Amino acid sequence: MSLDSIDRVAVLGAGNMGHGITEVTAMAGYDVTMRDIKDEFVEDGYESIEWSLEKLEEKELIDESAETVLERIDTTTDLEAAVADADLVIEAAPEDLDLKHDIFSDLEEYTSEDTLLATNTSSLPITDIAEAVDTPERVLGLHFFNPPVKMDLVEVIYGQDTSDEAAEAGYEWVESIGKTPIYVRKDVRGFVVNTIVGPFGGEPAFMVSNGEATIRQADATMVHERGYPMGPFELADLTGIDVGYHVRKEGGSPIPPITEEKVEAGELGQKTGKGFYDYEDGDGADYEPEDAGDFDWLRVEARMINRAAFLVGEDVATPEEVDTGVQLGLGFPEGICRRADKIGLDEVLEKLETLHEETGADRFEPHPYLEELVAEGETGEDAGAGFYDYGDDELGPYHDLNYDLEDGVLQVELDRPSRMNALSGDLLAEIDDLFSSIDTDEVRCATIEGTGDRAFSAGADISEFSDAEPTDLMDVTPAFETVNDFPRPVLAKIDGFCLGAGLELALACDLRVATERSAFGAPEITLGLIPGGGGTQRLLRVLGETRAKELVFRGNHIDADRAEEWGLINRSVERDDFDDTVEEFVSDLRNGPPIGLEVAKKVMNEGQDASMEAALTMESQGFGLLSSTDDVLEGTTAFAEDRDPEFEGE
Repeated sequence: MSLDSIDRVAVLGAGNMGHGITEVTAMAGYDVTMRDIKDEFVEDGYESIEWSLEKLEEKELIDESAETVLERIDTTTDLEAAVADADLVIEAAPEDLDLKHDIFSDLEEYTSEDTLLATNTSSLPITDIAEAVDTPERVLGLHFFNPPVKMDLVEVIYGQDTSDEAAEAGYEWVESIGKTPIYVRKDVRGFVVNTIVGPFGGEPAFMVSNGEATIRQADATMVHERGYPMGPFELADLTGIDVGYHVRKEGGSPIPPITEEKVEAGELGQKTGKGFYDYEDGDGADYEPEDAGDFDWLRVEARMINRAAFLVGEDVATPEEVDTGVQLGLGFPEGICRRADKIGLDEVLEKLETLHEETGADRFEPHPYLEELVAEGETGEDAGAGFYDYGDDELGPYHDLNYDLEDGVLQVELDRPSRMNALSGDLLAEIDDLFSSIDTDEVRCATIEGTGDRAFSAGADISEFSDAEPTDLMDVTPAFETVNDFPRPVLAKIDGFCLGAGLELALACDLRVATERSAFGAPEITLGLIPGGGGTQRLLRVLGETRAKELVFRGNHIDADRAEEWGLINRSVERDDFDDTVEEFVSDLRNGPPIGLEVAKKVMNEGQDASMEAALTMESQGFGLLSSTDDVLEGTTAFAEDRDPEFEGE
């Protein structure tokens, strides 16, 4: 059972999840059969796929035509025919255990023992579903998030009897379709993501029920002060208050009185027109930053952190997997384990102990793993260890930035894929710190790219604007200048959106290579703003007045081919050629003379703002300085000997 053996996939169910999984599977190049119990269900699902693919093609977000992708999709209502030749079957039927048992019993009969059997369940134990087959070792969970086409995360879940071979094959297959998998190594209710999100919605509901807070206070605080994409009550209205209610009821968890009241009244959120907010006669989730007040956010986050301690301490998932899950699955601004280390685990533990003593409620009882970390002095960043080990490195720790220095190349990744690598204040500070602090003697060149497959960076994190004072925003972040002035060449690797502050960061780099599907723009004017990180000035210098003003004044996007034509980027290449093209650039920079490149960059950057006479003087001085270096001697000798030079930077 391996990735190499997976050629054909069957998806059982043509609803929102079923047709979404079918679509992403076909987009990844697999032949896939989508099956449902009625022709009308299958037809509706196929039409939804067709519509979605056409939209993606219009926006140039897929490499093939919609027609080509659709040719890989078959449909049927015959279960046996759907799975007969399948190497992987993904069940996406309604959340009914008896129904799933019926399906898996049939799969036992219709498939070979080498066929991987997966369920997309979001709430039922994998172990319970696998009871219907005689070969539970090949049954696992592949929990996609809605909508599968947009959401990158897939939880790969072990049942009690799932073999490592099956889980690894599922994990590799998820990677092959361009999604990000995380292992859930034990079959716990809620898996990883829903285990963490439970307290996010539940604890504020208890606080409001007890008269300790208001709905708007909770939502305003968690969004505008803590950076979450939605408030807990706004999120409940979106997903359906009854959904959370039934999950708690089935799991035997206490239900907040306000939640029970809403379900009994039939006020279930947006789908009924009224929930915690009024969507028919009111303005919906209309909370404002000033509504935050003194809401006790630590009470909520302490409970989420305690659940993270449970997941890590019980070997369900690693801190990295937990954090990837909440960022990609929930859009959290940072991982909950990272946030815990930043707050301080001792402070979190103290909060839980106090609440447990005051209320006697089991939900506040600290998990032993959290207690263990604090007892050992591993309380987070300041202590050098917590959920993560921060070591003794002088650089970092960085939460939203990954870097690696290998063979003279400093490789930097913007790591906020759930926010399309939007540049927050913290991320910009990390960029500034890295490029200011790293030992440049070890660096020949640097690259910057975005994680995920959607964006280099889609701009500034505008969620931070609401709490900022105008005078704060008038101070240009040093990050852009630090990159611009870095004494080694910096290459921007652009795949996807490069907008606003993301474009400004790319402009601060010396070279820019992009995939053809990338899009560029300065959309700040559509918010009533202008670029604030040097964009207006660098665009003028790179593009000239006419084209720079078009980008800034109109706020429109341009594609990579036009960006190359205008001189905004050095190359526009197909995605298949992207890595090779970047490597050609990097190879030249890595093997070039470090001092010569440093002087060339300095002279060219500073010469832009000087008169021609002054710029020529700088150039002459730079030439004279370099003429006495060992690198020049090596370069001229290598030329005479018809070999490649080996520059040492001396």
